[in-house]
Amino acid sequence: MYFRLITRLLISIVVLLPFLLHNRGDMDIPALDRIEQFAYDARLVLTMPQTPDERIVIVDIDEKSLTAEGQWPWGRNKLARLVDNLFDKYGVTVVGFDAVFPEPDRGSGLAVLASLAEGSLSTDTEFIEQLPRLRNTLDWDNIFAESLRERSTVMGYVFREDDSTASIGRLPAPSVSASMHGTDVAFRKPKAHSGNYGVLQDAALAGGFFDNPTVDEDGVYRRVPVLQQFDGDLYESLALAVTRAAAGWPDIEFVFHSSGSKRDSLNLEWLNVGPYQIPVDGEATVLVPYRGLQGSFPYISATEVLNGTAPIYPLRGAIALVGTSAPGLLDLRVTPVGEKYNGVEVHANIVSGILDGRIKHHPHYVQGVEFTLLLMTAVLLTWVMARANVVTGTLVTILVLVSLAAGNLLIWNKANFVVPLAPVMTLAFTLYLCHTIYGYLIETRGKRQLSTLFGQYVPPELVEEMDDNKDLLNMDSDSREMTVLFSDIRGFTTISESLKPRELSLLMNEYLTPMTRVIHSHRGTIDKYMGDAIMAFWGAPLEDPDHARHALEAALQMQQDIDTLNEDFAARGWPEIRIGVGLNSGMMRVGNMGSAFRMAYTVMGDAVNLGSRIEGLTKKYGIGIAVGHSTVAAVPDHGFLEIDLVRVKGKDRPVAIYEPVGPLAALTSDEKMMLKQHARALKMYRDGDWDRAEQALFMLHQSHPTRKIFQIYLDRIAYFRNHPPADDWDGVFTHETK
Repeated sequence: MYFRLITRLLISIVVLLPFLLHNRGDMDIPALDRIEQFAYDARLVLTMPQTPDERIVIVDIDEKSLTAEGQWPWGRNKLARLVDNLFDKYGVTVVGFDAVFPEPDRGSGLAVLASLAEGSLSTDTEFIEQLPRLRNTLDWDNIFAESLRERSTVMGYVFREDDSTASIGRLPAPSVSASMHGTDVAFRKPKAHSGNYGVLQDAALAGGFFDNPTVDEDGVYRRVPVLQQFDGDLYESLALAVTRAAAGWPDIEFVFHSSGSKRDSLNLEWLNVGPYQIPVDGEATVLVPYRGLQGSFPYISATEVLNGTAPIYPLRGAIALVGTSAPGLLDLRVTPVGEKYNGVEVHANIVSGILDGRIKHHPHYVQGVEFTLLLMTAVLLTWVMARANVVTGTLVTILVLVSLAAGNLLIWNKANFVVPLAPVMTLAFTLYLCHTIYGYLIETRGKRQLSTLFGQYVPPELVEEMDDNKDLLNMDSDSREMTVLFSDIRGFTTISESLKPRELSLLMNEYLTPMTRVIHSHRGTIDKYMGDAIMAFWGAPLEDPDHARHALEAALQMQQDIDTLNEDFAARGWPEIRIGVGLNSGMMRVGNMGSAFRMAYTVMGDAVNLGSRIEGLTKKYGIGIAVGHSTVAAVPDHGFLEIDLVRVKGKDRPVAIYEPVGPLAALTSDEKMMLKQHARALKMYRDGDWDRAEQALFMLHQSHPTRKIFQIYLDRIAYFRNHPPADDWDGVFTHETK
């Protein structure tokens, strides 16, 4: 008894230790970071307000504007007219540019005018008299600068992390000078910048950077710095500068948290900007408080503002951010709420979040909260799993997981605190899994010994690839990632009853021979024939990194060869045959298994059993080939149609099955559209949106009447309308037969 308790304690310590080291930063676990990023994104999307904010308007340099006004960048005289109209006609309070203008405008003709004045027209008295007026008319930089002057205008610029190229343009005055802040904070410290042309930056009220050196490793914009340190001075982001301009330029005050009395022990926690309190981390970055999907702020086409045709509302009294949604201008960002998100709207979300106080807080001491939760979870589950049976342990673990998720979401939503969720949830599940496996191994040891004893009576067959290993007459085996194939003839009983025994034997030989040839030609190994069924696998006895691809290619070739085979059968007066093929990939145990009389080189495992179940579903869905999710993931350059999410007999967890359509590069536009429409229809169906799902599936059925799957879903929807599923229905279809 004590031995088992000590063993369980050691299991928990071994499992817990990597999580604690990861929490302290002593061990990097990329998978855990990715899971946490997913959990963060899910919480963000779940709790977004999803309401528009008309206090901030995006003046959009969109495709319409580029078509009407010409390619970007526009002449500075046109930008001056844009600024003048925004302030004078539409009455905006602040204008911020999500763009940088580092060089003088060379499109005005001013340089040509100067060369004429020094050359061929230098003696032309009338030209010389008109020259000052012409210069004023063509000095578009000065015209733009005058439109910016004495107005609440904020120019954008870019900091760079490398100094491979020299800084260009001029920076605005620092938000906080080195002599003023005097803090030892880990601000981002860029090495160069791309600022605005001097006359423009000098005329503007302020400037703000719009680069983001803190993008997560997966390329997603979750956090953005609001301050960066350059040559000792602090410079603010575009969003922060625009907010300060709207608030009347209050000073930036630093709020620190300290566990000691020394200044160097301070940790930056907040920025106070007038009436606004902005939570930041140790690098002065904020978590972007996305309001909703793209389009959470009004968009006004820039050409409408230039021409004075834009509506007064919602521009009147609003903060205007000048940016672009045109794909050709490459200002698209990957965010938790969209993979092609306009960069200017990221700034709008930050401004909105500051004004509303919605920015989430992730202070340094959250690390201690996470550490405590990890310890408490480990202690609780170790105590329960060491004393309770499997059912009780499972229920307690589920309760712990639900409690952790609910508590975390409550803190997120009510207190605006971000406490990591993935590490403690993953720890709880891992502890449960390890303790359950340990309990299973101890409690079922006797049963496994009996199974091993009587397993020698199973009569397997040798496969051809074992010819080089005839001396390996033992039960040694190995576990590896492989792909298994099952196929059988549909309606074989009817076929066999219609033929004489000799004809049936000939038919089977004529069928099995070319199918075996296809499998061998694609590096497959025949496991066994079971009546009309074929079982084969890839990845053994020789290693095959492309086992899933080779198995898929073999399955497709088998279906093609069946058509040729049926032509020969028809000439002999034999019935036509159709086959169903199932593929699945995963960890399998492979090796010589059998008795002193008969040995077989065969595969076993859950992944093998699932492959058999998948093949059995081909007839139900009217498809020739059904493929498991693991196989689909291993062949990313092939297009697959998701058939269903099913719970097959003998399995509790749902399994996704797919039908191969063809290589992605070879798919027709019609096939690509079908895959997209079907994916959307499946989501509607699983969300219980029967009307929209039925409409989408009906259109697919009309376009592709030979695909049985669309009619199957239409029939299910008709059934569910009269017999609604349970409230906790997860969209999974349960098959009670094999």
